[in-house]
Amino acid sequence: MAMAEDDKQSYIDYDTFLDPDFSPTAFANSLVIATNNPSDTPIDLSTPLSKVLFDIQEIDTHVHTLTTRSAIPLLTYTKDQADAGERIVADVEAQVASLTEGYQRLRKEVIEQYEEADEVGIAVERLWETVRVGRSVARCLTLGRQLETQMAEVGESGGAAAQVKKGDHRAMVRASNTLLSIRQILAASGPDEEGEHLSKINLITYLQNSVLTPAETTLRNRAQQIIREFSMSSLAPSSSTPATYAQSEETKSRTTSALLTLQMLNPRLLLAALQAYLRTSLTSSLASIARALGNLPTLDRTLLEVSARCQNILALESLLETIKPPQPVSPEAGDQTENQAGNLLEPLLAALDTSSLPSFFWRSLAEGLAPRIGDLVGKGGVSARALRSQKERVKDSMRECVLRGSQGPGGIKVRAGAWEREAAVMVGSVIGTLGR
Repeated sequence: MAMAEDDKQSYIDYDTFLDPDFSPTAFANSLVIATNNPSDTPIDLSTPLSKVLFDIQEIDTHVHTLTTRSAIPLLTYTKDQADAGERIVADVEAQVASLTEGYQRLRKEVIEQYEEADEVGIAVERLWETVRVGRSVARCLTLGRQLETQMAEVGESGGAAAQVKKGDHRAMVRASNTLLSIRQILAASGPDEEGEHLSKINLITYLQNSVLTPAETTLRNRAQQIIREFSMSSLAPSSSTPATYAQSEETKSRTTSALLTLQMLNPRLLLAALQAYLRTSLTSSLASIARALGNLPTLDRTLLEVSARCQNILALESLLETIKPPQPVSPEAGDQTENQAGNLLEPLLAALDTSSLPSFFWRSLAEGLAPRIGDLVGKGGVSARALRSQKERVKDSMRECVLRGSQGPGGIKVRAGAWEREAAVMVGSVIGTLGR
């Protein structure tokens, strides 16, 4: 029977139908050509169609036979597969139920507790930020109170003529340090820095407006006033009493505090104050000498005053040379520490492009004096004739003025140096103009 079935199967070319490149159109065309003569005008399609129907019937019969004979094994196999699938599903459902139960337990024991802990962590973090800001505010307020106390020691309420107790000028330096400490906190406003969020605190804004800014203005004005009034010359007028050693030391100490105060507040303020002091001395000396040369009886007293101004400048130079710049508090200023000068004199000399303040004073004075004398001589008159007739006296007085003014006042050690060149420059600015 198996052979008979194989014989029946031989009528159908399964290889043709199972070929991946099988084309129904090409197969139908081959059947038509095989059953018809190409020269025939009417084409007979019944024969190829019958062959196709016969093949389909054979395949259907073969499939029916196979399924009928194998029905019980197929049903048994399908039932076994279905039972196995149900057992797998039952096992999987049990595992899924166990996983679901475990997930619910983990959610309750871990996830929910984590969410609660996360909320607590956020609250703690915000509380820590609040505490940190509170500490910064408290520190600023403490320093602000300290600054108010120090400013009271400075005597800010008494104005320029206030009589404060001896040594109070040192409070200026302490107040400047306190002020810079507060400024440093406020400047550190970056993320995770001490001054973060302080700009949003109304109390800090009030502290800046009512304490810091007025204190800085007072310190700046007081220090500038002390520098403007600096005087240590031993060439006092006859109506004045020369300063004692204690008074000279007090003047140096007070001026040192003023210099350090301006240096800490802003080095440019110090440089501007010192240049203003020199400029004032030059302007006053130039005007007084020009008047005295037109009225020679007052020349000696005028030149004595000019010598006193130069002695003050010499004393200021010596004092600046002994003061080292304080260490910067500001982080920005700290980057320039390596380039910082060794004393307060070096930046001033560099700004004036000179090696000595007295030399700068005499040379600048001589440069401005020559045109004044030229105008005086050009106008003629009694003053010009008297000046020409007493030319030698004026020459000697000018030279003595330079040498006398270039000697350090009491209590001040000056650098050794010859001042003959400066004396020659001053004499030349007067005599050279008269000799034209």
